[in-house]
Amino acid sequence: MEQENVYNLDRNMKVHNFNAGPSVLPNEVLYKASKALIDFEGSGMSILEIGHRTEPFMAVMEEARNLIRELMGLDDDFEVLFLQGGATMQFMQVPMNLLDSGETASYIDTGVWSNKAIKEAKLFGYVDVAASSKEANYNHIPKQYTVAPQSKYLHITTNNTIYGTQWHSIPETEVPIVADMSSDILSRQMDFNRFALIYAGVQKNMGAAGATMVAIRKSMLGKVSRQIPSILNYKNHIENGSMLNTPPVFAVYISMLTLRWLKGQGGVAAIEQINDKKAALLYDEIDHNPLFRGNVVKEDRSKMNVTFTIDKPELEEEFLKFCKKEDIVGIKGHRLSGGFRASLYNALPLESVEVMVEAMKFFSMKKA
Repeated sequence: MEQENVYNLDRNMKVHNFNAGPSVLPNEVLYKASKALIDFEGSGMSILEIGHRTEPFMAVMEEARNLIRELMGLDDDFEVLFLQGGATMQFMQVPMNLLDSGETASYIDTGVWSNKAIKEAKLFGYVDVAASSKEANYNHIPKQYTVAPQSKYLHITTNNTIYGTQWHSIPETEVPIVADMSSDILSRQMDFNRFALIYAGVQKNMGAAGATMVAIRKSMLGKVSRQIPSILNYKNHIENGSMLNTPPVFAVYISMLTLRWLKGQGGVAAIEQINDKKAALLYDEIDHNPLFRGNVVKEDRSKMNVTFTIDKPELEEEFLKFCKKEDIVGIKGHRLSGGFRASLYNALPLESVEVMVEAMKFFSMKKA
């Protein structure tokens, strides 16, 4: 019992972690992972030591993939993979597998990550940038755009971590939709079957850094004429059950635990209600506090990454130091957008947002 208490992590002993990623993890996940680091399910070995093709880890991989299918409500045409290389690898791997030389793919540019995806896609075919909010420093989601009907797919970034914008509805188009959901995956209900391919780094809402989840319709594959390197061919990964090469064992295990936790909370519908409360609380303070101002047009505000500035720039560093003193970490804005960014991922407790709001009120009272 005494040893159990050592591992019983108490959130009250930790900081309020608003980092944009890697991000906060549930207590339950940290507790179980800490035990598995010493002895994985009574095997006498650490999770870091077990063979990736042994039955215990094969069960972990299968459970993680099945939990994705269940939580997203995916139909039978989808396959779920856990890969390496991060979402950045997918910027290249998606067009390599889906876009033949001479064919066109449409992209909507809403920030740094979509822009990087566009750059990679141009190596494999033609890219039609259907719309961009770059001229407005990516402070909104484009509303007027036409998707080239010959496009093999339309690529969107559902949530823009740096700038704090988010798609609140899926584009209406007959073209298959590919989505980078790295920073809002499983944070809200949506019809995931509307997409042809979904990818996401797991380090924000689905676990620890080191793995990338890809959900892809099998019907999208096998249509390009180019030779695809074995390790980059989705079909090979599907045929090998995400075991084509040694998978990121610990990262997949953490993802499995995090997905279990999410299911235990009531799934996506339940976590969305909590996320809505967190976002509403913080945005309400930003809108009513005379010292702070939001960066994004209200209808496109992200519920995952809240970006804002201070009306007195000379107080920016002082506010960051004040927050650190209050055990609030990770709110410094990205270097491209400046100001502040508070990331409200699934595992961040509502209590942390309440502490953040009280800190803003107190600081404003002293400085406004």
